[in-house]
Amino acid sequence: MGRIPGLSLAKTEMRLVGRSEAIRTIEADIECAARSDAKVLITGETGVGKEVVARQIHQRSLRAQGPLVNVNCAGLPDSLLESELFGHVRGSFTGAYRDKPGLLEMAPNGTVFLDEVGEMSMRMQVVLLRFLETGEIQRIGADRSHTRVNVRLITATNRDLPTQIASGAFREDLYFRLNVIRLTIPPLRERLDDIPLLVDYYLDTYSGQHRVARPEVSSAAMDVLMAHRWPGNIRELKNVIERLVLKTSGQIIRPNDLPADVFKPLIAAGAGISPGDGVAPRKPDARSAADDLAVRMLQNGESFWSAVYPVFMSRDLTRDDLRKIVQLGLESTNGNYRLLIQLFNMPDEDYKRFLSFLRKHDCHLPFQRFRVAPSRLPANAVSRSMLSNKA
Repeated sequence: MGRIPGLSLAKTEMRLVGRSEAIRTIEADIECAARSDAKVLITGETGVGKEVVARQIHQRSLRAQGPLVNVNCAGLPDSLLESELFGHVRGSFTGAYRDKPGLLEMAPNGTVFLDEVGEMSMRMQVVLLRFLETGEIQRIGADRSHTRVNVRLITATNRDLPTQIASGAFREDLYFRLNVIRLTIPPLRERLDDIPLLVDYYLDTYSGQHRVARPEVSSAAMDVLMAHRWPGNIRELKNVIERLVLKTSGQIIRPNDLPADVFKPLIAAGAGISPGDGVAPRKPDARSAADDLAVRMLQNGESFWSAVYPVFMSRDLTRDDLRKIVQLGLESTNGNYRLLIQLFNMPDEDYKRFLSFLRKHDCHLPFQRFRVAPSRLPANAVSRSMLSNKA
């Protein structure tokens, strides 16, 4: 069979790269999914690594010796998608000169991965639902089922399927069939701990692939990479790193080596790095560093994760600096860490993650020492109080 866009018989080894809590959760979910033959639905933005997770489930399951068939539902028209999955009989359409088995028949005891299942037409959703209910293959042009197959189905989508159901674009009964085990992969901007590891991994990968010297990333350039929003997620990061490997030829990667769409938004946001920076900026004294970062959060509306976290993780900010920032905040919130989350422009759901980060780096300050006033400051007075304290 010739290669058809959107289809592949996968044998390539892939692995997850990262150390974040999200990655650990996904690893645990993969192990759980691999122990059964239940259907799996993987959700997440484009480029987060849904195919990698699907391959990991297959490779760790009892079906690992069988084939893994990848089908991109967005890349094939209905007629071709149905023919490739279920096969056809001779004469069923123009060009059907012989009977042809589908990929489902050709993957006995294996796994079929349907990527972008949310892009399926309503007609193909009905065809897939019929197969899931009976396990029987009916080739195009046949008047009855041809055989039953033993395959496992893993699906993925970047769509919000409940919203699609509400709008009538996706069948609710099919959704319930697919959504047995659910894995949700968070976007890269919510997995900041993984970025340095991913950068190192792809520097090694593409240096070896293109046979060039491996470059190193300066701390200033890493700050920019950590602060970028990565709308294309890991796929975008891969492309950026490959471009840098080819561009720098083994030299140190500096901020002005980065693509404009990564670096310029950071300059516009006032991150304190200019295009001409060749190395990380000189570290200021502890008090001015803490005050500067506090102002960036309060006056510029930057989040703690984009303003403070990258600088601390690149070791351009000491633990004393970080404790000073936390202290300034707690003095203004009367020791209330939940108000501190709002003050530092983080969503409420980041509360546990923020406390865990502080405890991990010995920067969690006891709230009791800041409870000196009988009542809390109102939220709209917090930022004014903090700025006046610094003044």
